[in-house]
Amino acid sequence: MRRVEHVMGFPVSLRVDDADVPERAADAVFAWLREVDERFSPFRPGSEVACHGRGELARHELSEDLVEVLDLCEHYRRATGGAFDVRPPGRGFDPCAVVKGWAVQRGAQLLRAAGARRFCLNAGGDVVVSGGPWRVGVRHPEHADMLCTTLELTHGAVATSARYERGDHIVDGRTGRPATALLSVTVTAATLTEADPIATAAFAMGPEGIDWAASQPGCEVFAVLPGGRVLRSEGFPVGEGVPRAA
Repeated sequence: MRRVEHVMGFPVSLRVDDADVPERAADAVFAWLREVDERFSPFRPGSEVACHGRGELARHELSEDLVEVLDLCEHYRRATGGAFDVRPPGRGFDPCAVVKGWAVQRGAQLLRAAGARRFCLNAGGDVVVSGGPWRVGVRHPEHADMLCTTLELTHGAVATSARYERGDHIVDGRTGRPATALLSVTVTAATLTEADPIATAAFAMGPEGIDWAASQPGCEVFAVLPGGRVLRSEGFPVGEGVPRAA
C-alpha cells in the first residue's frame, strides 16, 4: 500500500508492505493528520492552539491532547535553558516544532494497531519506520539535489531541522533572534515525538546543541556546520556503503 497526501503544509507519504493491512488503516492516519491540522495549526484563527495563544482558552479548558503537547514544550524549554521556546520574544505561540512529530508518531501507532509491521511514514522529510531495515536519505542543506548522508533504521524515527525550506524560521528563545550557527541537524530516536523537537532544540542552541542532543536517551546526531564541516555522534546509523564523515 502506498499513499501520498498534502497535509499540515507538507507532503506526507505512507508505504505499508504488509499485504493484510486494510486501506482503511491509511485512511485513519490521514484523517488524524487532517484533524491535527484543524485543531493545532497556529495559522487557523479558530484552532484550539490559536485560541489558546490569544488567551481565549485557559489551560483547564484545553483538550488532553493539547495539554500533552504543552507539557512536551515545557519539558524541552527547561531542558535547553530556554533555547527551545514556543513563545519566543516578539512572536506568537507556535507549538509546531512539537506538534508535527507528536502527530506523526500517533499516526504510526494507528498503523501498528491496525496490524502493520513493516511501514515507512514520511512527513516532509521527518520519518517513522518499522520492520526494516529502511534506508533514509538526508538532504544536503546547501544543495537540493544532493544528500549529505544516508542512514539505516529498522525501527525508530529520524528528523532534520534546517534553514533550506523556510529560511531562518527557528529562533533561539534565549535571544529572540534566528538561529544561524548550524546548517542542519538530524536526530534519530525511538520516536518522532522525541526526534523532531530535539532536532529543533539542538538547531536553536547552535553548536552546543549537538552534544546536548547526543546526550538525550537513545538519540544520535548528524550536524552540518557552515563551511561544510560535519559532526556526528559515534552511534549515528550511517547506511552501509556510506563513508564515515571525518
